[in-house]
Amino acid sequence: MKGLKGVIGRVRSWRRGWHERSKLQRIDLYTRITLCSITWFFAVSWGLLPLGTALGEGPVAISLAGAFLVANVAQSVLSNRDLTAAFAHYRGGEPFPRGRLRLPAAIQVVMTGLLVGLAAVGGVKEQGLALLVLDLPVAFAIPYVLLIPVRRFLLHSAAYAAVVVALLAAVGVPGRLLFAAAVSLLVVSLLVLVSARPSVWSLTAMWQAEEARDMQARLAVAEERLRFGRDMHDVLGRNLSVIALKSELAVELAQRGNPAAVDQMVEVQRIARASQQEVRDVVRGYREADLPTELMGARGVLEAAGISVSVEGADGPAGIGAPAAVQAALGWVVRETATNVLRHGDPRHCRIRLARTRDAVVLEVENDGAGPTGSLGDGGSGTGGGSGLAGLRERLAALGGTLDAGGAGDGLFRVTATVPLAPARAEPAGRPSLSPSSDAPSALPEER
Repeated sequence: MKGLKGVIGRVRSWRRGWHERSKLQRIDLYTRITLCSITWFFAVSWGLLPLGTALGEGPVAISLAGAFLVANVAQSVLSNRDLTAAFAHYRGGEPFPRGRLRLPAAIQVVMTGLLVGLAAVGGVKEQGLALLVLDLPVAFAIPYVLLIPVRRFLLHSAAYAAVVVALLAAVGVPGRLLFAAAVSLLVVSLLVLVSARPSVWSLTAMWQAEEARDMQARLAVAEERLRFGRDMHDVLGRNLSVIALKSELAVELAQRGNPAAVDQMVEVQRIARASQQEVRDVVRGYREADLPTELMGARGVLEAAGISVSVEGADGPAGIGAPAAVQAALGWVVRETATNVLRHGDPRHCRIRLARTRDAVVLEVENDGAGPTGSLGDGGSGTGGGSGLAGLRERLAALGGTLDAGGAGDGLFRVTATVPLAPARAEPAGRPSLSPSSDAPSALPEER
């Protein structure tokens, strides 16, 4: 009873293990079991049945038949053992240890000699000889075909067939049986070739496709992390700068006993709550910048910091007629550049100009806080190491746009964003390509 329960438990364990495998793992296991089964199918059917005729041919024939059977079983066991290593070798994994072929090769030589001996003493006759010849190379050939090129395998098979036919002819096997033996050897070699090699090739292709899908998933995760980091920077950068600025102003007003400090702290509270909502939107991945809102916000923030602001544009954001994705991308530009104006330099005036050409929308943000050597201390070359403008380049590149930033002379610093109205490849502004546009300048200021 305990033995029966143990068998049932093992069956359930095998079944559970099968269901826990992925579809590709099941195909892999099925292919391996099939190739291993082919070896035993030949050994039990075509390899075993013809040996029955040796029982009536005397002790020598019986001894040769028994030795052939033992060698055939041993070769089948070695073939199944070497199949996993042959799989790995074919798929480009660990190379197959050549020393493991010595014993199977020696057994193959012994089996060939035993077959020739059986034919010499009359232990196998007529169709039985052709069947034994069919079984003769199968166990050795299944792993061997995965270790060498197809052309070399065919050459080796032809050479082996020639040797076997020559040995059988030397012991007096008739010509018609020699022809049948030669055809049997060539047919079984081709059968092994078209059974084993295409199966492993297709399995390898499926594993490579699975690995490619895994890599694609990892890249998607990496891209999402980049998007999330960039959006968090864009969303919180300006608001935190404004909060810091208004908090400092509130402290100064409070120290002077000015009741306007309360109004400044109320504004800080409002911005903090708005920032919370924006962070939630970024986490959900739904947030888009709105150009009119960002222009109004930039004007209000900069004027609160004592910077005069002028916004120029023939008809304003609503009248430029640009697609929503273009306006959203330019909204991010306004937000980031306004943040950088607050963070760097000491500007007195900022000019925002929005214009539409025949095939593009151009946004310029210019301020006079660069100083005689540029706000980054590099003559306005813009080789800073921040990430804000780099994120903007990614957004604009996704729409086929470009971003230029640098000193404009007379202590001015200018950021120019150009976005085509009909981009060749449009993507949502919140999810840019991982690769920056090849048209983007290679030495622009990363933050201003």
